[in-house]
Amino acid sequence: METLYLLIPFSVILVFFIGVAFWWSLRNGQFEDMEGPAYRILMDDDRARIDSEAAPSEQKQQATDENVGSSKVS
Repeated sequence: METLYLLIPFSVILVFFIGVAFWWSLRNGQFEDMEGPAYRILMDDDRARIDSEAAPSEQKQQATDENVGSSKVS
């Protein structure tokens, strides 16, 4: 019975802090967009992958152009 005198006020304080945290999250827009992150996972970023794959070939082409230009100068 003596533990109830400790546990009941502790649980009331805990519920109060949980309520304050929930109220803060509502006020700061934590629950504004619940579906956006789920759709964002499904969207592939293919364009970024294509650009990153194209970059090394462009670098090779530029290096080849520089070598061709330097051989003409010599």
